[in-house]
Amino acid sequence: MDHLERVKQEFTRQAGTFAAAAAITDDQLTRRISEAVGANAAGTILDVACGPGIVTAALAAQARDVVAFDLTPEMLSQARQRCAKAGLQNVTFKEGSATDLPFAESSFDAVVTRLAVHHFQESRRVFDEMFRVLRGDGTLVVADVVSSENTDESALQNAIEILRDPSHVRMLPPSELLSQVEAAGFRIETQTTWDKPRELDEWMGIINAPERAAPLRTVVGALARAGAHAGMGLSLAAGKIVFFHRWLLISARKRRS
Repeated sequence: MDHLERVKQEFTRQAGTFAAAAAITDDQLTRRISEAVGANAAGTILDVACGPGIVTAALAAQARDVVAFDLTPEMLSQARQRCAKAGLQNVTFKEGSATDLPFAESSFDAVVTRLAVHHFQESRRVFDEMFRVLRGDGTLVVADVVSSENTDESALQNAIEILRDPSHVRMLPPSELLSQVEAAGFRIETQTTWDKPRELDEWMGIINAPERAAPLRTVVGALARAGAHAGMGLSLAAGKIVFFHRWLLISARKRRS
């Protein structure tokens, strides 16, 4: 199956559970992203891979205009519903792939993307596109989960992620994500990392694919009992399989030409 079709298939099924999950609707994370946009928060903003529009709606409360952009129509439908419920009139919705953004050069004051880079087959190309559509001195905000810098740990964590959701491509180590942003021409201004505790059954529930839960629980449980933490703190606690997702939030600026 083509990767973009696989992403659409996965997030069509996940749309409702994803939009309602506590880990996705986390107000603290949304606030971090909104604050990272900084001085360009009142301008025109593009939310790439907007999903159910959680960040879109938060940004639209103070921006002049926001474009919610996503590959999956069902996710855009969730975003429309969220923005309509909030009474937001300054949001437009556009379907498409992040590797070919359908916008002119220098169209936006800020571009944001949350929890999406690990689904991009050509993440560097996506950053190039974000650079292209930003105005000079525009702000890029990237927030995504990242893997261990240890190659073996990173490979094991990514394998677990793919078993859960085959549209997952690769969580990058922090150094590689930062390097790709810089290579696209951005000047990194701030970077913040934190760990978000997770529990396997809660995490599995989001993808709305119960047939995957039992075999993955068996595999991950065996790894935890064997002491293979996979760079994500994989362990057993009170009979539950627990781990963490490490987040990296980057705020960067497009250098003026």
